[in-house]
Amino acid sequence: MKYLLVALVFLLSACSIKNYEHTATKILILKTPKLKFSDIGYIRNSDNAIELELFVAGHVFKRIHINHLICVDDEGCMSKSSFNREYFNASYPDEIFQNILLGRKIYGGENTFKSESGFMQNIETKNVSIVYKVTHKEIYFKDRKNHILIKIKEVK
Repeated sequence: MKYLLVALVFLLSACSIKNYEHTATKILILKTPKLKFSDIGYIRNSDNAIELELFVAGHVFKRIHINHLICVDDEGCMSKSSFNREYFNASYPDEIFQNILLGRKIYGGENTFKSESGFMQNIETKNVSIVYKVTHKEIYFKDRKNHILIKIKEVK
């Protein structure tokens, strides 16, 4: 019984309210097999947690919380690998979504090329064909094999 209580507290804390240090308003385009979105969103983050809040016509469409689990407001919490399997591609590394949202290198920095205003990565495997570009104005992720697009731009 004691272990059940500890496990329950651990799971419920995954979706608890967080204090985020940074908040940014972005224009987001997300095209995945399960999620199609193009509008304004907020990306809030602290050292160990991220919240993505998506709006359509001024109303909250979806909230996604990322820490050790990924919690989607209408589906509950799941592991990062389960989230990737459901929303993206099962072959993606667990940390890929949070790295994209924060403009960090993916796949351990594999095939990174520096540019004047950021970096670019090209990842080719039997499961993915990714072009990933990060500049100070935009984050662009496209997987041609899996028909996934994530584009994050600054609001002007």
